[in-house]
Amino acid sequence: MVAAAEGSQGKAWATLLTKTSYLQGALVLADSLARHRSKYPLVVFATQELPQVARDILDARGIRIRDIDYLEPPKENRGELDEHDRRFADTWTKLRVFEMTEFERLVLLDSDMLCVRNMDELLEMPLDDGWIAAAHACTCNPRKLAHYPKEWIPENCGHTQARLTTPLAPSDFSKSTHDRLNSGLVVLRPSRSTFDGIVSFLNTDPRVATYKFPDQDLLADFFKDRFLPISYRYNALKTLRYCHAEMWRDEDVKNVHFILKKPWYYTLPESDPDYEVHAWWWKAFDELEASWGDAPHWDEIAATVNREPRRDDLN
Repeated sequence: MVAAAEGSQGKAWATLLTKTSYLQGALVLADSLARHRSKYPLVVFATQELPQVARDILDARGIRIRDIDYLEPPKENRGELDEHDRRFADTWTKLRVFEMTEFERLVLLDSDMLCVRNMDELLEMPLDDGWIAAAHACTCNPRKLAHYPKEWIPENCGHTQARLTTPLAPSDFSKSTHDRLNSGLVVLRPSRSTFDGIVSFLNTDPRVATYKFPDQDLLADFFKDRFLPISYRYNALKTLRYCHAEMWRDEDVKNVHFILKKPWYYTLPESDPDYEVHAWWWKAFDELEASWGDAPHWDEIAATVNREPRRDDLN
């Protein structure tokens, strides 16, 4: 593993891990941050469900684990997710990052991300108390999913009005979708009072039962008027490369977010629009393997990825 330089222990990257199916993602993310010389560590915050073998692997790679409890709304305030979005059911637990008050600043990262350029400035940028910074959610709904909000159309997307790496400013919000954010990357200042407010909101606000994107919708509503937009380059959803081709530049991107199908599920055919970006992840995975050497547990990591072609492309 490429060693990261020493930095402030008051600041860190943080990613949630509850199961081994995202372990390979967290390891590649940690390695990519270090390879691009971040001076800040990655901390994994984990529930008790994370198996011991995963904990042993993280520990051997020098990745700190911070134990947290599972979090979800009470049953009476829990909505029914569409079958397509059941994967979001556990994401409420990401909100526990706000109670990690041993840190003065954290950047929450999803573990299906890949750092491709140094982005330490996120841990050093000015951020007022009680505020968060994040990139806009893409509200284009390119797959035309019927259960998405009706107002999710390209002309209402915050990225549509962005100017390359300059995001839409809050003063220019003119659509109801412009205050929607993507919670894959959130810059925050942990605070007990903020976390208590979030939990109270989670338990009592009737909007929670209507949310289609659980933690993401809550953050957008809870931090309404306290949300600082940052460039897509820090949370470059892989689909933005063609949904917002006028904005995306490969050389601008600092952190890729592999939403929807993960690279480790299978190898895509070259005709797939995500093929090239997925290849970036596989290259990083190969670099991780090369750095592993004779350390134990690589077999467990290799078992979590599938290099076979996507089955529906075999015929």
